[in-house]
Amino acid sequence: MTRSVGQDLKDEARELHAFLESLEAEDWTRPTLFMDWTPWDILSHLHYFDLVSLDALKGEDAFARHREDLMKAVAAGKTTQALQQDAFPGVSAPALLERWIESCEQLAERLGACSPKTRVPWFGPDMGAPMFTTARFMETWSHAQAIYDLKGVERVHTDRIQNVVEIGRRTFGWTFVNRGLETPGDPPFLRLEAPSGAIWEYGEPSEDERIDGSALDFCLTVTQVRNVADTALRVRGPIANEWMAIAQCFAGKAVDPPPPGYRTGR
Repeated sequence: MTRSVGQDLKDEARELHAFLESLEAEDWTRPTLFMDWTPWDILSHLHYFDLVSLDALKGEDAFARHREDLMKAVAAGKTTQALQQDAFPGVSAPALLERWIESCEQLAERLGACSPKTRVPWFGPDMGAPMFTTARFMETWSHAQAIYDLKGVERVHTDRIQNVVEIGRRTFGWTFVNRGLETPGDPPFLRLEAPSGAIWEYGEPSEDERIDGSALDFCLTVTQVRNVADTALRVRGPIANEWMAIAQCFAGKAVDPPPPGYRTGR
């Protein structure tokens, strides 16, 4: 990719900020189809982990307390949702929105200024700064979709989603390892159409193992925003089909995608 991932993150955040400013007061407490989280829950999730990311950029010592807090919360049976609610008690949606855009833009700038060789500590393995930035973009883009779906708003996507394609294809092996499964073979060939109409191809061309279709549908599938059955992706070959059925490009325990027909955006 020739774009700056840091700038992409900032641009995506600004676009989301403008959309969230259009929400009515009652929208902020309506459950979405993502784990019944409300838009307030989703935004607090993004803000919480943007703040954690800012500390992670300071190094292991600054990040360590966040790892401890999360481990204690999990041991106590607390959900991530509860952890975020505890972090911002009584914060109104408008106030949270402004706090979030400030922290996200700050994070995007700092990540953009990092050397590509910088390693950033995280809850799983450390990541290089470019991939860490891509992961924050993916989180911001994918979680936002639940709010667009809630409002029934058709979202206009840009070629910035190539960041999600990148992390999606790079986590092919992770999808299986995270479930304790053997990686079934090499990643299938990808031929995806970008929102701009450009064609993005990855891997060795193959007629036996391949995925064709829109880059958007691929992104929605690997982030588990949609079940692959609710997309128009053309998936050919046992490896490709097995991957798309359980694809997971985000960290954490293995999670199943939504059932077919559940999160369709309609």
